[in-house]
Amino acid sequence: MKQVCILLTMAGALVVSGCSTLRGAGIGAAAGAGTAAVTGNNVGKGAAVGGAAGAVVGTVIDD
Repeated sequence: MKQVCILLTMAGALVVSGCSTLRGAGIGAAAGAGTAAVTGNNVGKGAAVGGAAGAVVGTVIDD
């Protein structure tokens, strides 16, 4: 169940984070923190990883 939740959250973040780098980072950080909270992991680390992933996706899609 955790893996499905993570996969769906990341897919949703990927879809909406393409608008710009800063917006992608914000959405990714929120998604990462939410996923970490739901799965019982470190929320700070989840937000950091999600923010980085969102920034990368936002940059790639924005170009």
